[in-house]
Amino acid sequence: MKKITTLLLAILPFLGLSAQVRTDGETTRIDGMVELDHTVHDFGDVITRSGPLSCTFTVTNISDKPMAIYTVGSSCGCTDVKWTREPIQAGGKGTISATYTNDEGPYNFDKTLTVSFSNLKKPVILRLRGSAHEKQRPLSELFPVAFGPIAFKSDLIRCGNITQGSQRSGSVSVANLGKKPVDLDFVDVAPGLELSVSPNPVPAGGTSRLTWTITTDRDHWGRNEYNFTPLVGGKHYKGDARQLRVQTFTIEDFSAMSKEQKASAAQPYFEESTANLGILPYGSTAVATFTFRNNGKKPLHIYKADADWRKVSFSDIPDTAPGAETTFTVNLDTTGLPEGEFLVILTLTTDTPLRPMINLFISGATTH
Repeated sequence: MKKITTLLLAILPFLGLSAQVRTDGETTRIDGMVELDHTVHDFGDVITRSGPLSCTFTVTNISDKPMAIYTVGSSCGCTDVKWTREPIQAGGKGTISATYTNDEGPYNFDKTLTVSFSNLKKPVILRLRGSAHEKQRPLSELFPVAFGPIAFKSDLIRCGNITQGSQRSGSVSVANLGKKPVDLDFVDVAPGLELSVSPNPVPAGGTSRLTWTITTDRDHWGRNEYNFTPLVGGKHYKGDARQLRVQTFTIEDFSAMSKEQKASAAQPYFEESTANLGILPYGSTAVATFTFRNNGKKPLHIYKADADWRKVSFSDIPDTAPGAETTFTVNLDTTGLPEGEFLVILTLTTDTPLRPMINLFISGATTH
């Protein structure tokens, strides 16, 4: 049996670890209780023989009562962690320090720290990222997406999940492949996206950090891409005329709902989550049908339906009353699919805290 091919990597929904997260640049405030100077530390491109890599996260108690860092768990034994053990007074600061061994070979790494605070109901995730190489590589290899002398590692920046009413920030490296410092600005920036570069001008033969901030709005749900175009030294390089994109997945914020409200919310139930279309002629269009019942006490609303294959269209999905059933269809154009078995992932963004994102699947095979 041939291996099933997933057309694009689906970012299966990762629900927010805290009820209310607000960011200001790299600073993150959580539930009005805790502030972190950053939640992601990117070591960038490193050499394996350079030895262990260390970083520190600074924690500020922005509540009016003392708090404590209970535990900090690492995703693997390759990361050693130390943190402030004594209580942190209101307005006071503590630290979480991590050291990654950097001895796992040349590959991209993404390690997580799970932090439990005394005044937060849910843990907070911190990340250590980077790209380890056996030897120093030229910037042109590390940053292949070029706009004149300015280059990026990719034309897609993945932001992850974000809740309505919040912001999310992050940063990536940008390189100057030229022999002179270059000013970097941006045009055609999508609404809801803010960008900054430091240092700017980007030093010759060096790198700067591009910081992005996404601010949500209720016109955008599910998977969204916020586009922007680099303006390099005042010049728009139309020869490299692809835009850059920040991709995010936006879901509802249920943090203000009580347990009773959540229990009485809509409850969508699908008897079948996968539609198998069998063997299809390459280039044909097929229809998949899904039916669900709302077993909850409130109407169910679907904000948006997404697919990880670009040639998919959905029929209308109306609001579903308590106790009612809804059937909808999905048209799949197989043109461009690889020959053999396939799996297309669908994601519904809903207004229920029990299933804010629902993943469905279309499977089958194409043949010429």
